[in-house]
Amino acid sequence: MRLLGFALLPLLLALPASAQQPRDDVSPADRAFHESLTVLDTHLDIPERWDDGSWDFGARHRWEWDRSQIDLPRMEEGGMDGGFFAIYTPQGALTPEGYREARDAALVRATAIRRVLAENRDRIGLALTPDDARRLVREGKRFGFMSMENGWPLGEDLSLLATFHRLGLRLASPVHFRNNQLADSATDSPRWHGLSPLGRQWVAEMNRLGILIDLSHSSDDVFDQVLQLSRAPIILSHSSPRAIFDHPRNLDDARMRRLAAAGGVMFINSVYLAPMDHSPERAAIEDRHRRWATLSEDERQRLLSDEAALDARAPQHEADFDTYMRAMLHAIEVMGADHVGMGCDWDGGGGVIGMRDVTALPRVTAALRRAGIPDADIAKIMGGNLLRVLGQAQAAATGG
Repeated sequence: MRLLGFALLPLLLALPASAQQPRDDVSPADRAFHESLTVLDTHLDIPERWDDGSWDFGARHRWEWDRSQIDLPRMEEGGMDGGFFAIYTPQGALTPEGYREARDAALVRATAIRRVLAENRDRIGLALTPDDARRLVREGKRFGFMSMENGWPLGEDLSLLATFHRLGLRLASPVHFRNNQLADSATDSPRWHGLSPLGRQWVAEMNRLGILIDLSHSSDDVFDQVLQLSRAPIILSHSSPRAIFDHPRNLDDARMRRLAAAGGVMFINSVYLAPMDHSPERAAIEDRHRRWATLSEDERQRLLSDEAALDARAPQHEADFDTYMRAMLHAIEVMGADHVGMGCDWDGGGGVIGMRDVTALPRVTAALRRAGIPDADIAKIMGGNLLRVLGQAQAAATGG
């Protein structure tokens, strides 16, 4: 991607505070401590850009340009060691044709993830176990696990889970924004009132293979049922406390406590923390940003100007870095530090004012220290809890 022309610099510098990423709240000691941690995020949607091979994960991009939030240079700048790269499939028809299309799209995405990691093998590697992640960090590299958001691509053939497991899948969720053949969504009217009969088999197969179960996007009934059925701890890879923002995608305090009691972890999302502008005008602005690489310099100038005007009339949302930290600290208070992590939904709608991409992650570590969270607990929150629970799921596996 070519650099911004000088004509764009005044507009970029004049972007609202929502585009800025303060660093003056991170001391040198905080930064040094952050760099000593294994820092990961459980939900990374950047592979949506990888299917056709045109987006360079090894190059430095900017959120202000194309709305991307993670690449290898920014992982390095933010002290981020790795995370789960998602095979995401938006929900479609529950028909044989729909299942085939979803399966093929998911296989393409899994292949793209492996290809991008291989293309950058000197800087990042595919991890299959917690020990793989730790080894790659010792080697001075980043690591990438593979996850699946939405079980629709499995259709009615759960043997496909073993296929994806062989490709590297280590974390999966049953459902997304709409109900499917496995389970009810948190944002749809109940169909199964929890898991379908096939969904119950899905839980057993996930346990058998040692794939970590993720219940973000699942209904409360699904949560309750899986918590009873699963032989291994479960997680929510990108969810937030309902006490901070009352939304069905978030989890109430009582269920948060039950999740902790079962050894699970909730990874705090940076979405669903406040009302958001989902207007057609906002969607059009976001679509133009995603096409940044194809825009002329005049078109880029108009885009930044149009966005500034829209933000002045209708801010995208009011959630800021302090909102995110309130959500995380609430989760720590309710569940304990052993059961909280970070899953911001980067490149899937995540990011808040003051934390627009992964370069801002040292702010989280610094804020936890200012809140009085012990360093040993911060190490768990920033990465240790995920590696622990993934290891437990794999240790409980009976086959695969």
